[in-house]
Amino acid sequence: MLDRYFKLGEFGTNPRTEIIAGITTFVTMAYILFLNPIILAGTGMDQNAVFFATAVGAGIVSIMMGLFVNYPVALAPGMGLNAYFAVVASAQGGALTWQQALGAVFVAGLVFLLLTVTGFRQLLVKALPDSLKYAITVGIGLFIAFIGFKLGEVSTVTFLGGPSADAIKGGAGVVPLMFFEWNIGIANFMLSKAAALTMIGLIIAGILTTLRVRGALLIGIVLTTLIGIPMGVTNTAGLDNPSFLPDFGNLAIGALDLSQLASGVFWEIVIVFVFVCLFDSFGTLVGTANRAGLLNRPDGEKRLGRAMFVDGSGVSIGALLGVTPMTAYIESAAGIESGGRTGLTAVTAGVMFLLSVVLLAPFVSIIPSAATSPALIIVGVLMMSSVRHIEWDDFGIAMPAFLTIALMPFTYSIANGISIGIISYVLLNGIRNVFAKDAEKQPVHWLMWIIALMALARFIFLAGE
Repeated sequence: MLDRYFKLGEFGTNPRTEIIAGITTFVTMAYILFLNPIILAGTGMDQNAVFFATAVGAGIVSIMMGLFVNYPVALAPGMGLNAYFAVVASAQGGALTWQQALGAVFVAGLVFLLLTVTGFRQLLVKALPDSLKYAITVGIGLFIAFIGFKLGEVSTVTFLGGPSADAIKGGAGVVPLMFFEWNIGIANFMLSKAAALTMIGLIIAGILTTLRVRGALLIGIVLTTLIGIPMGVTNTAGLDNPSFLPDFGNLAIGALDLSQLASGVFWEIVIVFVFVCLFDSFGTLVGTANRAGLLNRPDGEKRLGRAMFVDGSGVSIGALLGVTPMTAYIESAAGIESGGRTGLTAVTAGVMFLLSVVLLAPFVSIIPSAATSPALIIVGVLMMSSVRHIEWDDFGIAMPAFLTIALMPFTYSIANGISIGIISYVLLNGIRNVFAKDAEKQPVHWLMWIIALMALARFIFLAGE
């Protein structure tokens, strides 16, 4: 039955290979189960509820990808988008409550599906120059790494007042004034056990990743948590529960709030979710499918369209369950390298995510931020690799890319980086195309002009508030 449904023979694989590939994919992705609850805890969300939604959401959407598309690609809450969610819904002055932010995620999912069905999604991907796509990835990587250092108490950030300080902390500010303090001195490590444990964990995760150990981030989280016990950073009180299961009484299923639909900030957040999902998921789906040799098949384009539909559905499904957008994971490449070629790989990974609700849930409450922070920093390192694809010798490309990358962490806002990057790209290359020789011109898609005007209108709107 498995062979007939997933066409295992046609793809030159077998159940054993596919199941092992699925388990491999799960192990490389499982770090998100422990990372996501800690990232979103700052919004006031219950960590057990986030773990449940992360595991169940990843399980459901990964199984959907396997059954409906027959792709060996698993999905889970995307890195970067969860960090952005944590900022805009921060309990310390975020632009929205976490319930309202979930509403924004849900609406973003509907918009994402509409763009996919109409084919506009593909047009947007074509319109944005490759240099800005890479810059967005790198900028989000730095943003994630910055949050990792902050959660691990290696750095602190102070907002220096001013009329827009509250808006900045909510991710909606334009020109932030921030003061960074790095706790990297020996004295600081002696005083902050969490910072010391973060650096120990970073070394462990770095070594494992360098050695290409599968599941390096998950293993790093576990080992760092264990080291944190004698240091007094890891709190083992959660294991005293006689049932050995956490309390799932505060689940956020259906808790999304759409009361801010008329708010400009709400739609700004929706647009950022759509924009980042758009390029992140498309690149991941194409990259993994190509590595598995699925795009050059006769039905390659049709199946990619179905995969994008499932990927888009994952955004709204995540919101309904009470978690940030689900998206295709590049870690699926680990399962593909292990021989995974069909949807049975994704289904296996999905089942493992569902089983983790019982098998891994008891450990969520004891894992400290210092144990997960190194994983965030390592993810930032991996996302930095895209910087090499940017043409730094062409200033019309280099400056917009730099502004996109730098302004995301420096203004504590993904939206600011994307907006300034697009505006500067259109402005510089639009002027160049008018005055430069034909050989020096850089094409600017007509849709980029519209997006740039929208980004400019955003800044004007924020300045008037």
